[in-house]
Amino acid sequence: MSIIIDQTKRVLVQGITGREGRARTKLMREFGTNVVAGCTPGKGGQSVEDVPVFDAVSDAIADVGQIDISVVFVPAPLVKGAAIEAIQAGINLLVLVPDRVPLWDAMEIAAVAKDHGASFIGPNTLGVLSPGKAVLGMIGGRADAARQWFNEPIAHRTVGVISRSGGMTSSCGYYLSRAGIGISTLVHVGGDSVIGLAIPDVAEMFQQDQATDAIVVFGEIGGSQEERLAQLVASGGGGVTKPIIAYIGGAAAKEGTRFSHAGAIIEHGRGTHAAKVSALREAGATVVDSFGDLPQTTLDVLTKYQPAGS
Repeated sequence: MSIIIDQTKRVLVQGITGREGRARTKLMREFGTNVVAGCTPGKGGQSVEDVPVFDAVSDAIADVGQIDISVVFVPAPLVKGAAIEAIQAGINLLVLVPDRVPLWDAMEIAAVAKDHGASFIGPNTLGVLSPGKAVLGMIGGRADAARQWFNEPIAHRTVGVISRSGGMTSSCGYYLSRAGIGISTLVHVGGDSVIGLAIPDVAEMFQQDQATDAIVVFGEIGGSQEERLAQLVASGGGGVTKPIIAYIGGAAAKEGTRFSHAGAIIEHGRGTHAAKVSALREAGATVVDSFGDLPQTTLDVLTKYQPAGS
């Protein structure tokens, strides 16, 4: 199994006729993603990589039928309009790739999504990848490279990866795979201060995924996502019970200094590296001090928690 994306999900690409939209549509389809339509206002009637293009999301749905996910590749100032159009047309999950989306726009998207029972990943996300199945966004690059880099699920030795860093999402998947670990899904939640699905939300999805044996987290200073995950772990049966292995970046960052992303900043003593590590360890998660220790520690945890008789 996998979470969020597999080869059965029907995908729309908004901004498909742009340079990035064209390139990523090609790569997504080569990896196995079922891209059924694209949307660019004023470009209806064209096609990109044999995918029909429509002027509006509603036109696409009327022609091709149900669409499960929209991947948005439009300039940052246009993301709000594109996202709200997709949500109001009935698409329940969006992947908002662009960075520099205005904060108030992200907040408005979140409000509209909540009103319509929809979800979104990002903004400022590289996307989601399920090895051997499908990809959304920009993770993995060329399909042949991604197939070599990321192992498909391996019985009793498969993890789901959640990361606040785009580059480190791929790095986690690569080094875990080199250690002989399978990957169910890689999820980059996005680096902005206001995002859709956060680390705790994705962890709950992995908790329900039968193919995922443990959850690997690449966290960072700033915000409260890691502390909220710790609360889920500490809650026991009602939260996340699968093993958590985490690395938290930004140990040397001082208050007021931004660490890589807009959402990774310590303010007024909140969101510190020490607080996140302490919260996760107290909840029972395994936290490594060095990123290089993550693959072997994950393998050790998987071996320890391997089901009896497997």
